[in-house]
Amino acid sequence: MNVALVDSHCHLDYPQFSEDFAGTIARAKNAGVGMMVSIGVKLTTFDQVRAIAEKSDHIYCTIGVHPHEAGEEGLASPEPLLARTSDPKIIGIGESGLDYFYDNAPREAQQQSFRAHIAACRETGLPLIVHTRDADDDTMDILEEEYEKGPFTGVIHCFSSSAALAQRALKIGFYISCSGIITFNSAKEIRAALEDVPLDRLLVETDAPYLAPVPKRGKPNEPSYVAHTAAKLAEIKDVSLEEITRITTDNFFRLFTRADRKNLLLSGEAAQ
Repeated sequence: MNVALVDSHCHLDYPQFSEDFAGTIARAKNAGVGMMVSIGVKLTTFDQVRAIAEKSDHIYCTIGVHPHEAGEEGLASPEPLLARTSDPKIIGIGESGLDYFYDNAPREAQQQSFRAHIAACRETGLPLIVHTRDADDDTMDILEEEYEKGPFTGVIHCFSSSAALAQRALKIGFYISCSGIITFNSAKEIRAALEDVPLDRLLVETDAPYLAPVPKRGKPNEPSYVAHTAAKLAEIKDVSLEEITRITTDNFFRLFTRADRKNLLLSGEAAQ
């Protein structure tokens, strides 16, 4: 297979990877994963995320404040993000969004920070990585309201929402990213929603170290396991694994325009 998968969302700076980082990257390569994006969740830890991206040409990163952190680090303006986004290793803004399941931060703070991230996307042209949990209506209301002020691009990461949210997101040009959740027995409604998402709007991810797919449930997730998610997505969309690999990788580079396709590690190539 002369194509490679992209793990479009993982957290390589998390402590689960510190003891065997080289092994994690090697296993990803052996599984046909040619690029990874390590996601920022706090500005106070961003330098660690950036250092991970510096380790290899085929690792990129994003910068942002997770909704869980919006109480302590939530943004009132896009300026703290804009101060860093000229960095060529930063290919997206986020993850940001709304999480009403845990409510780890006041909802108003989450919403204000979310809008600041969107403003940074609008100004830079970088895509937005959206986290939404138990907040579908507010998430889409904010995205649609902000889109009316000026267009921006992005992705609903780790899609676990309704078909209605997916369709609203597609209408403003967003992409839908599939995680290991789509392999779970309990995810029938999510799989059904994906049947109506066009192939040219789909990405795959791990959200590692979380949400390991079947057959790796119960283990810490890692980028190599995105191959299992891709295989399930191919089944859902009734295409071959090679086709879903090609399509989701093409989609990734269409959305994340700052990522250099020349750095996609194909099978048999050595990591730089």
